[in-house]
Amino acid sequence: MTRGTVGERWVRGSRAVVRALCEDLLTVDPERLPGVRAPRWLDWRPALLVPLVLIAAMLVVVGAEEYGSDYGLGSGLGVLFACVQAAALVAGLYFPVPAWWAATLVMAMAAQPLADGAVDPHPWAPGALLPHAGVPYPWTSGGLGVQAGLLFLLALRVRLRAAAMALVITVLAGIVLMLDAVGSGYSLGSVLLAVPVLVGATVLGAALRGRQVARTELSVQEELTAEERARRTLLEERHRIARELHDVVAHHMSVISIQAQVARHLVADPPDALRENLAGIRQSAVEALTELRRVLGVLRSEEAATEGGRHAPQPTLAQLDELLAGVRGAGVTVTAHTTGERRPLPPGVELSAFRIVQEALSNTMRHAPGAEVRVETGYHPAALTIRVTNTPPARPAAPSPGAGHGLLGMRERTAMLGGDLATGPTPDGGYEVTAVLPTHRTHPCEDSA
Repeated sequence: MTRGTVGERWVRGSRAVVRALCEDLLTVDPERLPGVRAPRWLDWRPALLVPLVLIAAMLVVVGAEEYGSDYGLGSGLGVLFACVQAAALVAGLYFPVPAWWAATLVMAMAAQPLADGAVDPHPWAPGALLPHAGVPYPWTSGGLGVQAGLLFLLALRVRLRAAAMALVITVLAGIVLMLDAVGSGYSLGSVLLAVPVLVGATVLGAALRGRQVARTELSVQEELTAEERARRTLLEERHRIARELHDVVAHHMSVISIQAQVARHLVADPPDALRENLAGIRQSAVEALTELRRVLGVLRSEEAATEGGRHAPQPTLAQLDELLAGVRGAGVTVTAHTTGERRPLPPGVELSAFRIVQEALSNTMRHAPGAEVRVETGYHPAALTIRVTNTPPARPAAPSPGAGHGLLGMRERTAMLGGDLATGPTPDGGYEVTAVLPTHRTHPCEDSA
């Protein structure tokens, strides 16, 4: 039972190796392999073609001489094999797997085993002799450079498993060819000298590819983290806005409930229909107020504020002077200017205007230390304008960890009221925030009427 299980494991393992070999080393385009990312340096391939073609041309000259004279293949086959290897090196930029196979096949064809060094019928050049002692075998000097270069290019493009398989096949092919030539006075010394070159080229390529993959994954993770941080910031700001508006709406609902309860006492003898309507209004207001407080309680439960801070009244433009005084107390020079006649505004507009000024001041203190700030408030018939500008910073700002709520919160509040927000640098190097908040919006029911 155990032997059968071990045997089955060996069979499955062998099949997996063969399947992986076919999947990784019998493909034309390595970028189509699953899990393989193309490194960024591939964008520079057109620029690399020129120097690589020059190197290939020199390899043709050297390889033709080595194959023709040292390997005794003649000028015709020598030039052919040298051209194939040089072309494989250039093609390795785009198709490293087929190029590596071509170079390995040329090496095997040129170094066909000759039994004893005598004149034997060579499959490609009848009468060729085994290379004499001192000649690199089974790789020529140029052939070894091509083989190492192709292993480097292949390791840059494919996963480590495929690169390791290619290295093993290359080294085993050289050892097999050399073993057949050992009887003719050759030893494995030349192969042993070539192995470190081939291994080094493969390891270098795999290391560079691993570094690029790690950088790519890190970049992707940073983008995902930034998106998640922005999404979380947006949700937090929306919660904050919803909480504040719930406070405002809850106040109005409480007023409606009280007025509905008091209204029936203002009439000497109110009819039953009026009593029922007022009771219905009060009951609806109480139920709505209960639901609002329940939702508000959920929103507030996620905060770590104190009990008194949670239920503090929401600020309005009446507290703007207090806000500016606090900023001045922090050492910031702030000037304020108001145009138009001050008047009570809808609570949502008051709250949003206060928060926009508050966020703009916070951003200035954070990103423009030492700058002077000017806050302008304009009351218009149908809108309120808020403009906060600051001069260039007097000193470099400290790095800010993560994304804040500033501009995002301003845009959310302005969009909620149907207003416009403009932000950006000023010509003198400072920064400007301008918000236009409508103060009168037609109710949909009024539009339909």
